[in-house]
Formats: sequence, structure tokens, C-alpha cells
Amino acid sequence: MTPSASLAHLPVSRQECKALGWDYVDIVLVTGDAYIDHPSFGVALIGRLLESHGYRVAILPQPHYDQTDDFRQFGRPRLFFGITAGNLDSIVANYSGNGKVRSSDAYSPNGNPWFGSEQTKVNRRRPDRASLLYANLARAAFKDVPVILGGIEASLRRFIHYDYKQERLRGSVLTDAKADLLVYGMGEKSIIETARRISENMPVDLIDGTCRRLTDREMTLQFPDMSCPDNGQKIRLLPSWADIEKDKNLFMEAERTIDLQARGCSREILAQRQQSSWIVQYPASPPLTTAELDALYQLPFSRKPHPTTPDIPAYTMIRHSITIVRGCSGNCSFCAISRHQGPVISSRSKGSILLEAAEIRDMDDFDGTITDLGGPTANLYKTECSLKACKKHDCLFPHVCRHLRLDEHALVDVLQRVLAIEGIQHVFISSGLRMELLIKTPLLLETLILAHLPGSIKIAPEHTEDEILTLMHKESHQILCEFLNQCRKVARKLGKEIRFNPYIITAHPGCTAQHSAMMAKKLEKIGLHVRQFQDFTPTPGTLSTAMYVTGLHRDTSAPLFVPRNQSDKKQQRKILEGNLPPGSGKKKT
Repeated sequence: MTPSASLAHLPVSRQECKALGWDYVDIVLVTGDAYIDHPSFGVALIGRLLESHGYRVAILPQPHYDQTDDFRQFGRPRLFFGITAGNLDSIVANYSGNGKVRSSDAYSPNGNPWFGSEQTKVNRRRPDRASLLYANLARAAFKDVPVILGGIEASLRRFIHYDYKQERLRGSVLTDAKADLLVYGMGEKSIIETARRISENMPVDLIDGTCRRLTDREMTLQFPDMSCPDNGQKIRLLPSWADIEKDKNLFMEAERTIDLQARGCSREILAQRQQSSWIVQYPASPPLTTAELDALYQLPFSRKPHPTTPDIPAYTMIRHSITIVRGCSGNCSFCAISRHQGPVISSRSKGSILLEAAEIRDMDDFDGTITDLGGPTANLYKTECSLKACKKHDCLFPHVCRHLRLDEHALVDVLQRVLAIEGIQHVFISSGLRMELLIKTPLLLETLILAHLPGSIKIAPEHTEDEILTLMHKESHQILCEFLNQCRKVARKLGKEIRFNPYIITAHPGCTAQHSAMMAKKLEKIGLHVRQFQDFTPTPGTLSTAMYVTGLHRDTSAPLFVPRNQSDKKQQRKILEGNLPPGSGKKKT
């Protein structure tokens, strides 16, 4: 299709479509977030990308879900409904790890998670399991319009998964929603190919980065002899719902297989039998190249919330920030970034970053500070594996892989070039930084301490006990000690004050109160005060959650102690609260 002229914002109402002269829309993207036309928000990225390919795209942000009226307002979409819960899984957005209702939502107007006032609390703006509910409403509004799931909630709930609010395993969200397709991962290539095929009345089978729901008959026809006749790809079967129901330990086997397949960038097709259908995952889309990533972030974003919904707390945090890197090769057990964004690092070019910095400099509300040049891990920028066919992509555990190429000069140069732009006074890195990499990049470390930290350096040691760190798939405690010593030495040399913002996880599977007590003593010994700590939350799509569910070690399948009850968690929190800085009060996140 011929790309249309870009719009100040993608339309969010029938009235805005009429003002544009549209008598139909091609695609309606439904999201649990308020609409912010900024590249840090997935629905804006996908919407602008589809627009650049000539499609008419409308956004339906935070629709009412007690009826189908909002889903009907644009009329029948020509191609499909695209459904996402938003930038967060809806259960994570709505409840703490202990199941308490969250009183705010950073992705809603004024941080208010309710339709109506905080006092009335009519309904949450983002419903529980939003992907499922939105898909059902879209189907009820227009039965014949394809429904496609995407975003982090769908991505991490694409197979059998644990729901910590309900405290039980659930089937794939694709099965529950009875949607036509699920796009997993970041999704740009997958959604463009899907839109093309639907537009040309072609089937949506075998698209990289997608999952299909198949009947027994469809499964047999598409994969005779458990292989794909079109290209010879083999099918790997995961433990089924019935298998896991009989033996919950098989949930760990399924999660390990999914993890290995994702990190190895395998071309195998995964299939898992649900109650009455199959979930089939086709191989992941290749990561975006630097040129593709540059083109994506240079789409004509207004970088602002829609005029009808100002004052979004998340926007205030990121409006003057720049994403420079995507993906993570760290593979921490409790983190889903590798499974969602992929284990391969994609970095933007210096030229693209400088263009975006200049755009921010020209914003009306710019105060002279770029708040973050970052991503999942800022100092993975321009790192790459020298082995082009690595099957592990596990680059940082138990130590930094010798095949990981580091380029500290690239990030130092970007920082200096952005800071040199007229009108920019400060450039900070507020994203997390990997300590073991900073130890190996002394020039970058010195550059950060000299001028590019927003008051403190954000690190994530997570724990101090190597037994727990191994379960977390994190570096040894010795790395933290070495890192602190090196930072303090550099700070003294530069005559700078250095403060650390460490992030700690309590009550991780395997962690006892004794482990927490030893951690508190070690943190005090090395002079590191805990400013942020959080009880482990068993979110979907992580090996730590599989350990929580099964009580098994992720690597050895040995039995583990799992602190599930509130008294165990409270005991560990109380130990850590004693390490808070004087006068800081309780700062559990």
C-alpha cells in the first residue's frame, strides 16, 4: 500500500476519523494504557509502523468493557482488531506480588486506575487479564473480524502459565480468548506480514513470531509426521495441559524447553496441547537490524499524550528519554525481557540517536536534560556475540562470555555527542547497568561517574548469597564487591561523590530467612544501603516462576524451599528494612 501522510496523533474516536475524511479504518488497536504517541509505548510503535505502510489505524485506549459500544465506534475494521493489555501485564499493573490492589496506575490519566474518582472506584481502567476481555468484546462487536493478540501480556501468557492473582496455572491466553493469532515478542515484522496477508486474503499460517490455535484435524493436516512439509521444520512437543495437571513438575520441563528454544534462536516449532486444541508457536522473528531499528524510531511520533488524556505519570518519566538498545543477553531467572525482547542485542546508530536528541531539544517543555539513554540494560549497547551461531545466548552467567564483544567507546561517544548538541545541558543514564560489564569497561565507568548519573548509579545485585544468585542466574557476590571498590576508587580520583541505588529481591524461591540475614550483614559490611527491595513476584514466563510453582531447582530439579506464605515473606522484609538508610522510612517497591 502507499503510505499515507502522517497524522499529529492516530485517531481515538469516530469523530476524529470523520474529521480526517475516513469512512472506514483498516485496523483498530485496543490498549489498556492511555494513548501516548511516544516510541516508548508499544501501541504507538505498532500504530505508527502500520501507518507508514499505508494502513488507516485507529487507537482504542482503555475502553469501557461492560458493553461493546466502544468497540463499535469506528465501524467494522477492514482488516483486524489488534489487542494489547498495554505496556504491563494487567495483573502486574493491578496487583502487588502479595495480591494487594494497586492504588495507582502510571499509564492512566493522573495515575488514577479507576473510571471515575478514587472514591467511587466504579471499574478499573485496565481490567484483569485485559487481553482476554478485550478480545471477547471485539469478537462480540464484529464476529467476522480477525482478532490478533500482542504485547507483553499475550507474549508471556502464550503457553500454559501461572497466574499469581488466582494462584493457579492457566491455559494459553490464545486458547481462552479464542483469538485468530497471537504475536509474541516485539512484533514489528510479524504484524506487518500479518496485515499484508489479511489484506490480500491469504492465510496467516507459518508467520515468524506468531502462535496459532489449531484443532486436532488442523494439526494433522499442517504437520504430518510432526514436521512441516513446506520447509522440513521439526515440531517439538511441550508437556500438555493433561500432563502438567497430573504432574506439576512437568511445568518446569516446559518452561526450560521454551527458555532454551528462545535463547538459542531455534527454528523449531513448539506445540503444546491445551484442553481441546493445540497452541503452535512458529519460530521467532529475527531481531531488527540497526537500520530497521533506526527507521522505526524515526517515525513521526508527536512524543505527547493524546490531547484528551494529559497528565500520564509514565509519560512524565520518559518524555525526554531515548531508547538506544533492545534485547538482553543476561537471562536472569526472574526476568522476562529475554523471552519478550529476545536475547540478541539490537542497537541504534549514533546518527539516529542524535536526531531524536535534537527533536527532544526542540520540545516546548524541554528543560535541558535528557533523562535517559537506555533500554533494558544501557551498557549492552553495541555489544555482540563473535559466534554467529551461538545456541545459548547466555552471555553473562556465570561470568562474562569470552565471545561477547564489548564496545565501551561507542556508548561514550554517543553520550559526548548528545551532550554537545546546543541546548542540551545534561545527559543521564537512568536505566539499569550491568556491574560485570562496567568492571571490564573502565573508560565508560569513569565517564558515567564524571557526568552522566542522575544522582546515583542504578545497579541490581538482587542478593549477596551465591546459592541464591545461582538460582537467579546472576553473577557472584564477589562481582558486587569488586564493582563497589572500583567505583569508589574512580570517584575519589575524580573528586566526585558516588551513590548507589541497589535493587534487591526478597523471598525468591530457595531464599530463607537465614539467607536474608546473611545478606543484610554483608550489605552493611560493604557499606551498601538498600533503597529498593521487593518480594519476588511469580509473573508469567520466567524460570523463577517455574521454581515457585514446582519447588524445583531450575537446573538440577533438586527440591527447593519456596517462601509462599506471608509470614515467611514478612520475616525476610523485616530483616532488610533494618538496612534502610537512617530517616529513609520503609521503601519497599
